[in-house]
Amino acid sequence: MNAAAGQSKRIRVAVVGTGEFGRNHARVYREIESAELVGVFDQNQERGAAVAAEFQTQVLKSLDELRGRADAASVAVPTVAHAEVGCRLLEMGLDVLVEKPIAVNLAEADALLHAAQKNGRILQVGHVERFNPAVVAVEPILNRPLFFEVHRLGVFTPRSLDVDVIYDLMIHDLDILLALVDEPVAEVKAVGIPVLTDKVDIAHARLEFTGGAVANITASRVSTERVRKMRFFQQHEYISLDYARRDALRIAVKKPGPQPEFGFEKLKAPSVEPLHAELEAFVDAARSRKEPRTNGAAGRAALELAGRVMASIQEHAARVNLLGGRTMAGAMGDRKAAGLDVFATHDKTK
Repeated sequence: MNAAAGQSKRIRVAVVGTGEFGRNHARVYREIESAELVGVFDQNQERGAAVAAEFQTQVLKSLDELRGRADAASVAVPTVAHAEVGCRLLEMGLDVLVEKPIAVNLAEADALLHAAQKNGRILQVGHVERFNPAVVAVEPILNRPLFFEVHRLGVFTPRSLDVDVIYDLMIHDLDILLALVDEPVAEVKAVGIPVLTDKVDIAHARLEFTGGAVANITASRVSTERVRKMRFFQQHEYISLDYARRDALRIAVKKPGPQPEFGFEKLKAPSVEPLHAELEAFVDAARSRKEPRTNGAAGRAALELAGRVMASIQEHAARVNLLGGRTMAGAMGDRKAAGLDVFATHDKTK
Protein backbone atom coordinates (compact mmCIF):
# COMPACT_ATOMS: atom_id res chain seq x y z
CA MET A 1 0.00 0.00 0.00
CA ASN A 2 1.22 3.51 -0.73
CA ALA A 3 2.19 5.73 2.16
CA ALA A 4 -0.92 7.82 1.50
CA ALA A 5 -3.16 4.93 2.39
CA GLY A 6 -2.94 4.24 6.12
CA GLN A 7 -4.61 1.57 8.17
CA SER A 8 -7.74 3.66 8.68
CA LYS A 9 -8.07 4.93 5.12
CA ARG A 10 -10.00 3.28 2.36
CA ILE A 11 -7.92 1.70 -0.41
CA ARG A 12 -8.34 3.66 -3.64
CA VAL A 13 -9.05 1.17 -6.42
CA ALA A 14 -9.55 1.38 -10.18
CA VAL A 15 -10.63 -1.03 -12.90
CA VAL A 16 -8.78 -1.32 -16.22
CA GLY A 17 -10.97 -2.99 -18.84
CA THR A 18 -14.74 -2.64 -18.54
CA GLY A 19 -16.09 -5.70 -20.32
CA GLU A 20 -18.48 -7.93 -18.44
CA PHE A 21 -15.91 -9.06 -15.92
CA GLY A 22 -14.40 -5.60 -15.44
CA ARG A 23 -17.89 -4.21 -14.92
CA ASN A 24 -18.44 -6.78 -12.17
CA HIS A 25 -15.20 -5.71 -10.51
CA ALA A 26 -16.46 -2.13 -10.49
CA ARG A 27 -19.79 -3.26 -9.04
CA VAL A 28 -18.17 -5.22 -6.22
CA TYR A 29 -15.64 -2.52 -5.35
CA ARG A 30 -18.58 -0.20 -4.79
CA GLU A 31 -19.93 -2.73 -2.26
CA ILE A 32 -16.69 -3.04 -0.26
CA GLU A 33 -16.61 -0.52 2.58
CA SER A 34 -12.83 -0.51 2.84
CA ALA A 35 -12.44 0.35 -0.87
CA GLU A 36 -13.05 3.56 -2.82
CA LEU A 37 -13.64 3.13 -6.56
CA VAL A 38 -11.80 6.13 -8.00
CA GLY A 39 -12.07 5.39 -11.71
CA VAL A 40 -12.31 3.02 -14.65
CA PHE A 41 -10.39 2.93 -17.91
CA ASP A 42 -11.13 1.33 -21.25
CA GLN A 43 -9.98 2.29 -24.70
CA ASN A 44 -13.63 2.00 -25.68
CA GLN A 45 -14.54 5.34 -24.11
CA GLU A 46 -18.26 4.78 -24.56
CA ARG A 47 -18.16 1.48 -22.67
CA GLY A 48 -15.93 2.94 -19.98
CA ALA A 49 -18.20 5.97 -19.58
CA ALA A 50 -21.27 3.76 -19.24
CA VAL A 51 -19.67 1.69 -16.47
CA ALA A 52 -18.37 4.83 -14.75
CA ALA A 53 -21.84 6.35 -14.79
CA GLU A 54 -23.47 3.13 -13.56
CA PHE A 55 -21.19 2.95 -10.53
CA GLN A 56 -20.74 6.66 -9.91
CA THR A 57 -17.04 6.98 -10.55
CA GLN A 58 -14.66 8.72 -12.94
CA VAL A 59 -13.92 7.56 -16.47
CA LEU A 60 -10.19 7.93 -17.13
CA LYS A 61 -8.74 8.91 -20.49
CA SER A 62 -5.39 7.16 -19.98
CA LEU A 63 -3.62 4.77 -17.64
CA ASP A 64 -1.30 7.58 -16.62
CA GLU A 65 -4.20 9.22 -14.78
CA LEU A 66 -3.99 6.40 -12.23
CA ARG A 67 -0.58 7.58 -11.02
CA GLY A 68 -1.15 9.10 -7.58
CA ARG A 69 -4.92 8.68 -7.93
CA ALA A 70 -5.22 4.96 -7.07
CA ASP A 71 -3.48 2.56 -4.68
CA ALA A 72 -4.58 -0.61 -6.49
CA ALA A 73 -6.22 -1.75 -9.70
CA SER A 74 -7.97 -4.72 -11.28
CA VAL A 75 -6.74 -5.62 -14.77
CA ALA A 76 -9.53 -7.18 -16.87
CA VAL A 77 -8.14 -6.58 -20.37
CA PRO A 78 -7.52 -9.37 -22.93
CA THR A 79 -5.02 -12.02 -21.82
CA VAL A 80 -2.48 -10.90 -24.40
CA ALA A 81 -2.24 -7.54 -22.62
CA HIS A 82 -2.04 -8.75 -19.00
CA ALA A 83 1.75 -8.49 -18.73
CA GLU A 84 2.05 -5.15 -20.51
CA VAL A 85 -0.73 -3.43 -18.58
CA GLY A 86 0.05 -5.15 -15.28
CA CYS A 87 3.76 -4.31 -15.38
CA ARG A 88 3.00 -0.71 -16.28
CA LEU A 89 0.68 -0.33 -13.28
CA LEU A 90 3.11 -2.08 -10.92
CA GLU A 91 5.88 0.28 -12.04
CA MET A 92 3.54 3.20 -11.38
CA GLY A 93 3.34 2.02 -7.76
CA LEU A 94 -0.06 0.32 -7.79
CA ASP A 95 -0.94 -3.06 -6.37
CA VAL A 96 -2.46 -5.21 -9.12
CA LEU A 97 -5.07 -7.93 -9.40
CA VAL A 98 -4.74 -9.41 -12.88
CA GLU A 99 -7.46 -11.69 -14.20
CA LYS A 100 -6.69 -15.32 -14.95
CA PRO A 101 -4.71 -16.62 -16.68
CA ILE A 102 -1.89 -14.50 -15.29
CA ALA A 103 -0.33 -14.02 -18.74
CA VAL A 104 0.12 -15.46 -22.23
CA ASN A 105 3.22 -17.44 -21.31
CA LEU A 106 5.65 -18.09 -18.47
CA ALA A 107 8.09 -15.40 -19.64
CA GLU A 108 5.37 -12.75 -19.34
CA ALA A 109 4.22 -14.23 -16.01
CA ASP A 110 7.79 -13.91 -14.76
CA ALA A 111 7.86 -10.29 -15.95
CA LEU A 112 4.82 -9.58 -13.77
CA LEU A 113 6.36 -11.32 -10.77
CA HIS A 114 9.61 -9.41 -11.26
CA ALA A 115 7.81 -6.07 -11.57
CA ALA A 116 5.85 -6.76 -8.38
CA GLN A 117 8.99 -7.71 -6.45
CA LYS A 118 11.07 -4.85 -7.85
CA ASN A 119 8.46 -2.26 -6.92
CA GLY A 120 7.35 -3.82 -3.64
CA ARG A 121 3.78 -4.26 -4.87
CA ILE A 122 1.07 -6.86 -4.27
CA LEU A 123 0.29 -9.09 -7.27
CA GLN A 124 -2.88 -11.18 -7.07
CA VAL A 125 -4.30 -13.38 -9.83
CA GLY A 126 -8.05 -13.67 -10.41
CA HIS A 127 -8.54 -17.37 -9.68
CA VAL A 128 -11.94 -16.54 -8.22
CA GLU A 129 -13.02 -20.14 -7.61
CA ARG A 130 -10.43 -20.38 -4.83
CA PHE A 131 -12.81 -18.04 -2.95
CA ASN A 132 -15.90 -20.12 -3.71
CA PRO A 133 -17.60 -21.07 -0.41
CA ALA A 134 -17.55 -24.74 -1.49
CA VAL A 135 -13.75 -24.70 -1.76
CA VAL A 136 -13.36 -22.77 1.48
CA ALA A 137 -15.59 -25.35 3.22
CA VAL A 138 -13.50 -28.39 2.24
CA GLU A 139 -10.06 -26.99 2.99
CA PRO A 140 -10.23 -27.71 6.77
CA ILE A 141 -11.21 -31.38 6.28
CA LEU A 142 -8.60 -32.37 3.69
CA ASN A 143 -7.01 -35.71 4.56
CA ARG A 144 -4.72 -36.72 1.71
CA PRO A 145 -7.29 -36.97 -1.09
CA LEU A 146 -6.26 -39.51 -3.72
CA PHE A 147 -8.82 -39.29 -6.53
CA PHE A 148 -10.62 -36.31 -8.10
CA GLU A 149 -13.33 -36.07 -10.75
CA VAL A 150 -13.92 -32.55 -12.06
CA HIS A 151 -16.45 -31.26 -14.60
CA ARG A 152 -16.59 -27.61 -15.71
CA LEU A 153 -19.02 -27.41 -18.61
CA GLY A 154 -20.67 -24.37 -20.16
CA VAL A 155 -22.79 -23.43 -23.14
CA PHE A 156 -21.16 -21.54 -25.98
CA THR A 157 -20.87 -17.76 -25.67
CA PRO A 158 -18.78 -15.44 -27.87
CA ARG A 159 -16.48 -14.57 -24.96
CA SER A 160 -12.87 -15.44 -24.09
CA LEU A 161 -12.38 -16.92 -27.55
CA ASP A 162 -8.83 -15.54 -27.73
CA VAL A 163 -7.71 -18.53 -25.61
CA ASP A 164 -8.27 -22.28 -25.58
CA VAL A 165 -10.73 -23.71 -23.06
CA ILE A 166 -7.77 -24.90 -20.96
CA TYR A 167 -6.81 -21.29 -20.22
CA ASP A 168 -10.40 -20.07 -20.10
CA LEU A 169 -12.12 -22.66 -17.88
CA MET A 170 -9.92 -25.62 -16.94
CA ILE A 171 -7.27 -23.39 -15.39
CA HIS A 172 -9.64 -22.71 -12.47
CA ASP A 173 -9.58 -26.38 -11.54
CA LEU A 174 -5.86 -26.77 -12.18
CA ASP A 175 -5.25 -23.99 -9.67
CA ILE A 176 -7.60 -25.55 -7.11
CA LEU A 177 -6.06 -29.01 -7.50
CA LEU A 178 -2.56 -27.61 -7.00
CA ALA A 179 -3.79 -25.95 -3.79
CA LEU A 180 -5.70 -28.97 -2.43
CA VAL A 181 -3.09 -31.62 -3.23
CA ASP A 182 -0.05 -29.39 -2.61
CA GLU A 183 2.30 -31.69 -4.55
CA PRO A 184 4.05 -31.48 -7.93
CA VAL A 185 2.32 -33.03 -10.94
CA ALA A 186 4.34 -35.99 -12.17
CA GLU A 187 2.41 -36.86 -15.34
CA VAL A 188 -0.12 -35.19 -17.64
CA LYS A 189 -2.20 -36.89 -20.31
CA ALA A 190 -4.78 -34.86 -22.22
CA VAL A 191 -6.96 -34.71 -25.31
CA GLY A 192 -8.90 -31.76 -26.71
CA ILE A 193 -10.66 -30.73 -29.90
CA PRO A 194 -11.96 -27.60 -31.61
CA VAL A 195 -15.73 -27.67 -32.11
CA LEU A 196 -17.07 -24.20 -32.90
CA THR A 197 -13.83 -22.21 -33.02
CA ASP A 198 -10.28 -22.73 -34.28
CA LYS A 199 -9.14 -23.28 -30.69
CA VAL A 200 -9.71 -26.17 -28.29
CA ASP A 201 -13.32 -25.93 -27.09
CA ILE A 202 -13.57 -29.18 -25.12
CA ALA A 203 -10.78 -30.99 -23.31
CA HIS A 204 -10.09 -33.80 -20.87
CA ALA A 205 -6.95 -34.16 -18.78
CA ARG A 206 -5.63 -36.80 -16.42
CA LEU A 207 -3.10 -35.62 -13.85
CA GLU A 208 -1.01 -37.80 -11.57
CA PHE A 209 0.69 -36.15 -8.62
CA THR A 210 4.00 -37.29 -7.13
CA GLY A 211 2.27 -38.62 -4.01
CA GLY A 212 -0.09 -40.81 -6.03
CA ALA A 213 -3.22 -38.65 -6.22
CA VAL A 214 -4.98 -38.77 -9.59
CA ALA A 215 -7.35 -36.17 -11.09
CA ASN A 216 -9.61 -36.44 -14.13
CA ILE A 217 -10.73 -33.03 -15.42
CA THR A 218 -13.19 -32.21 -18.19
CA ALA A 219 -13.72 -28.66 -19.43
CA SER A 220 -16.09 -27.58 -22.19
CA ARG A 221 -17.57 -24.36 -23.53
CA VAL A 222 -19.79 -26.14 -26.06
CA SER A 223 -22.03 -28.21 -23.78
CA THR A 224 -25.82 -28.18 -23.60
CA GLU A 225 -25.87 -27.46 -19.88
CA ARG A 226 -23.82 -25.61 -17.29
CA VAL A 227 -22.05 -27.88 -14.80
CA ARG A 228 -19.46 -26.82 -12.22
CA LYS A 229 -18.67 -29.79 -9.96
CA MET A 230 -15.78 -31.51 -8.25
CA ARG A 231 -15.83 -34.82 -6.40
CA PHE A 232 -12.93 -36.28 -4.51
CA PHE A 233 -12.23 -39.30 -2.37
CA GLN A 234 -10.05 -39.59 0.70
CA GLN A 235 -9.82 -42.28 3.38
CA HIS A 236 -13.35 -43.48 4.21
CA GLU A 237 -14.85 -40.29 2.75
CA TYR A 238 -16.39 -38.91 -0.42
CA ILE A 239 -16.65 -35.14 -0.84
CA SER A 240 -18.86 -33.45 -3.43
CA LEU A 241 -18.51 -29.75 -4.32
CA ASP A 242 -20.94 -27.78 -6.43
CA TYR A 243 -19.37 -24.48 -7.50
CA ALA A 244 -22.64 -23.15 -8.89
CA ARG A 245 -24.59 -23.86 -5.69
CA ARG A 246 -21.53 -22.90 -3.63
CA ASP A 247 -21.90 -25.84 -1.27
CA ALA A 248 -20.16 -29.07 -0.34
CA LEU A 249 -21.38 -32.44 0.95
CA ARG A 250 -19.30 -34.85 3.03
CA ILE A 251 -20.25 -38.53 2.92
CA ALA A 252 -18.35 -40.62 5.46
CA VAL A 253 -18.35 -44.36 6.15
CA LYS A 254 -19.56 -44.71 9.74
CA LYS A 255 -19.69 -48.51 9.68
CA PRO A 256 -17.87 -50.49 6.97
CA GLY A 257 -18.77 -54.02 5.94
CA PRO A 258 -21.53 -55.84 4.04
CA GLN A 259 -24.16 -53.59 5.66
CA PRO A 260 -22.38 -50.26 5.79
CA GLU A 261 -23.66 -47.12 7.43
CA PHE A 262 -23.01 -43.68 6.02
CA GLY A 263 -23.03 -40.23 7.52
CA PHE A 264 -24.07 -37.23 5.44
CA GLU A 265 -22.91 -33.76 6.39
CA LYS A 266 -23.42 -30.51 4.54
CA LEU A 267 -20.24 -28.62 5.23
CA LYS A 268 -20.49 -25.16 6.70
CA ALA A 269 -19.77 -22.67 3.93
CA PRO A 270 -19.66 -18.87 4.10
CA SER A 271 -22.55 -17.13 2.37
CA VAL A 272 -20.58 -14.81 0.11
CA GLU A 273 -20.20 -14.09 -3.60
CA PRO A 274 -16.77 -15.48 -4.64
CA LEU A 275 -15.86 -12.29 -6.52
CA HIS A 276 -16.71 -10.21 -3.45
CA ALA A 277 -14.49 -12.43 -1.28
CA GLU A 278 -11.70 -12.25 -3.86
CA LEU A 279 -11.71 -8.46 -4.18
CA GLU A 280 -12.08 -7.99 -0.44
CA ALA A 281 -8.99 -10.19 0.00
CA PHE A 282 -7.17 -8.05 -2.56
CA VAL A 283 -8.08 -4.84 -0.74
CA ASP A 284 -7.02 -6.41 2.57
CA ALA A 285 -3.69 -7.48 1.03
CA ALA A 286 -3.14 -3.93 -0.23
CA ARG A 287 -3.68 -2.68 3.32
CA SER A 288 -1.82 -5.40 5.28
CA ARG A 289 0.93 -6.05 2.69
CA LYS A 290 0.45 -9.81 3.22
CA GLU A 291 0.72 -12.15 0.25
CA PRO A 292 -2.72 -13.07 -1.13
CA ARG A 293 -3.63 -16.75 -1.36
CA THR A 294 -3.79 -16.51 -5.17
CA ASN A 295 -0.54 -14.61 -5.54
CA GLY A 296 1.63 -14.34 -8.61
CA ALA A 297 3.46 -17.58 -7.83
CA ALA A 298 0.13 -19.47 -7.67
CA GLY A 299 -0.98 -17.89 -10.93
CA ARG A 300 2.29 -18.86 -12.58
CA ALA A 301 2.01 -22.46 -11.32
CA ALA A 302 -1.51 -22.77 -12.75
CA LEU A 303 -0.33 -21.34 -16.09
CA GLU A 304 2.63 -23.73 -16.18
CA LEU A 305 0.35 -26.72 -15.59
CA ALA A 306 -2.13 -25.44 -18.19
CA GLY A 307 0.78 -25.29 -20.63
CA ARG A 308 1.62 -28.92 -19.90
CA VAL A 309 -2.02 -29.87 -20.53
CA MET A 310 -1.99 -27.93 -23.80
CA ALA A 311 1.27 -29.56 -24.88
CA SER A 312 -0.20 -33.01 -24.23
CA ILE A 313 -3.30 -32.09 -26.25
CA GLN A 314 -1.13 -30.95 -29.14
CA GLU A 315 0.96 -34.10 -28.93
CA HIS A 316 -2.21 -36.18 -29.18
CA ALA A 317 -3.61 -33.94 -31.93
CA ALA A 318 -0.46 -34.37 -34.00
CA ARG A 319 -1.05 -38.12 -33.98
CA VAL A 320 -4.57 -37.68 -35.33
CA ASN A 321 -3.83 -34.48 -37.32
CA LEU A 322 -6.53 -32.53 -35.48
CA LEU A 323 -5.14 -29.06 -34.86
CA GLY A 324 -3.26 -28.67 -38.11
CA GLY A 325 0.17 -28.46 -36.48
CA ARG A 326 -0.49 -25.54 -34.14
CA THR A 327 2.45 -24.78 -31.88
CA MET A 328 2.55 -23.70 -28.26
CA ALA A 329 3.49 -20.19 -29.42
CA GLY A 330 0.07 -19.87 -30.98
CA ALA A 331 -1.89 -21.70 -28.30
CA MET A 332 -2.64 -18.63 -26.24
CA GLY A 333 -3.21 -16.31 -29.19
CA ASP A 334 -0.95 -13.87 -30.99
CA ARG A 335 -1.26 -10.10 -30.66
CA LYS A 336 -1.37 -9.50 -34.41
CA ALA A 337 -3.45 -12.58 -35.18
CA ALA A 338 -5.91 -11.71 -32.43
CA GLY A 339 -6.35 -8.23 -33.87
CA LEU A 340 -6.77 -6.92 -30.34
CA ASP A 341 -5.53 -3.63 -29.01
CA VAL A 342 -3.79 -4.24 -25.71
CA PHE A 343 -6.25 -2.05 -23.82
CA ALA A 344 -9.41 -3.12 -25.66
CA THR A 345 -12.53 -4.18 -23.84
CA HIS A 346 -12.90 -7.92 -23.56
CA ASP A 347 -15.51 -10.09 -21.92
CA LYS A 348 -14.11 -12.91 -19.84
CA THR A 349 -15.88 -16.09 -18.86
CA LYS A 350 -16.10 -17.01 -15.22
